[in-house]
Amino acid sequence: MICYAGIDLGGTKSEAQLFDASWRLVDRQRLATPDTYEALVDVVSGQVKWSLQRAGKAIPIGVGAPGMIDTRGLAFTANLPAMGKPLPADIKASAGHQVAYINDCRALALSEAVFGVGQGHSTVMSLIIGTGVGGGVAYDGRLRSGPSSCGGEFGHIAAAVASVQENGLSLYRCGCGRIGCVETYLAGPGLVRMARDLTGKVMTTQEIGAKKNQSGPARDAWSVWLDITANLLISLIHSVDPDVIALGGGLSKISGVEDDLKNHVSKKQLPGFGLPDIVLAAGGDASGARGAALAAAQETGYV
Repeated sequence: MICYAGIDLGGTKSEAQLFDASWRLVDRQRLATPDTYEALVDVVSGQVKWSLQRAGKAIPIGVGAPGMIDTRGLAFTANLPAMGKPLPADIKASAGHQVAYINDCRALALSEAVFGVGQGHSTVMSLIIGTGVGGGVAYDGRLRSGPSSCGGEFGHIAAAVASVQENGLSLYRCGCGRIGCVETYLAGPGLVRMARDLTGKVMTTQEIGAKKNQSGPARDAWSVWLDITANLLISLIHSVDPDVIALGGGLSKISGVEDDLKNHVSKKQLPGFGLPDIVLAAGGDASGARGAALAAAQETGYV
């Protein structure tokens, strides 16, 4: 029996996933993400209707997507054709059903806290490093939000001055409009650009990951990337003190990234103090949609 639904909405695809009472994935529908706002609303609202039809009843439905919704209900997102649009409200109006709309990185944090590497821990943080950088924090299996709704926008924390100066890095303008955000160095495109500026070599993230342990430009670029990422993690650890940090996104697939980060973070921690476990997220392709579905179920009082 289908009890919950989550939609993982990204820049290239929108995937609806249906879960039973035990949170097992029982069905899915994947569609391409369109490049116009009207078509985007049609696709997502269509997946909401499909989920309700498959369930045969009203169920909690969550949408996990990049970006945020501001206090006016308008989308702030660079990866969807919805900037400044009332996307959650328009989905509800088109589908005739309420949806819980949350950031995809926060959805992953919630999913990992309840179903993944964070099980048994109180404070679980996610750090997603892919096309962009973001994250979230789940406390006792739930997300919390404050007046800004910006909690988890780790990519828009300013890069550590020491890292920028010591490595002779340029300052880059971020998609958010600010200058020097860590996302401009740590996200996939940022790593490629930083490697080019540091070494004069044009390399893909896959090439850097494959050659990161060999003497040469890839290792040099990776070392700087680790330094900036470790400084970010130390700032987050000193602010939040999570039990576990779950890594996700495309760069988390680079072999040994979690061990490399553990080593660099340990060198930056204050002497005599502990560190959270830094591990790869366990949920795989189902994590974001399942986290969005769980958020919807919690919001509507189903769990």
